[in-house]
Amino acid sequence: MTPAEQSLKAAEVCSAAPVVPVIQIEDAAQAHGLATALVAGGLPALEVTLRTDAALDAISAMADVEGGIVGAGTLLTPTDVKAAKAAGATFGVSPGATDALIKAAEDEELPLLPGAVTASEVMNLLERGYTVQKFFPAEAAGGIPMLKGFSSPLPQVRFCPTGGISLSNARNYLALPNTICVGGSWVVPKDAVANGDWDRITKLAREATQLAA
Repeated sequence: MTPAEQSLKAAEVCSAAPVVPVIQIEDAAQAHGLATALVAGGLPALEVTLRTDAALDAISAMADVEGGIVGAGTLLTPTDVKAAKAAGATFGVSPGATDALIKAAEDEELPLLPGAVTASEVMNLLERGYTVQKFFPAEAAGGIPMLKGFSSPLPQVRFCPTGGISLSNARNYLALPNTICVGGSWVVPKDAVANGDWDRITKLAREATQLAA
């Protein structure tokens, strides 16, 4: 899969809804219910971060949810890429980008949303054909003013800002011409997941779908 094809697929994922839930799950038994609740609320693209022992099993469980588009986040190594693809992930997200990671994603044909935070990093990925990138950590790295700064010299790049995004600032990010979607964990509060409160999560997801209106 070429970088251009990677970015086209990533753009399709990011265009599915204004918010991509960033999910850190501790118990894979909760994965199917959680994914079902999010999809029912209008958020089909789901990023499961590889930060827990349950993550790969959770991806496998979520892959069976009709209408869901399940991906793996916090991809750091080629081994992560291979494991995510084997578990059923249909896209990958990384906080940054390395040559080895990018090659692994291309070899495994796993559409990648690579991370960038400086103009040089954005330009390097653009040179390789990646026109859709993750901007991380968004708030800590300058947030909305930083993305506005990128928009004039780098108008061909669209971003999924993640890191410090919440209900209170997501709409302002989404109003930027170079923001395709945002990533955030506020739609999957830990207490709701722990208690299996899927109705609450569906409600939060529906609320999130209105942010780009």
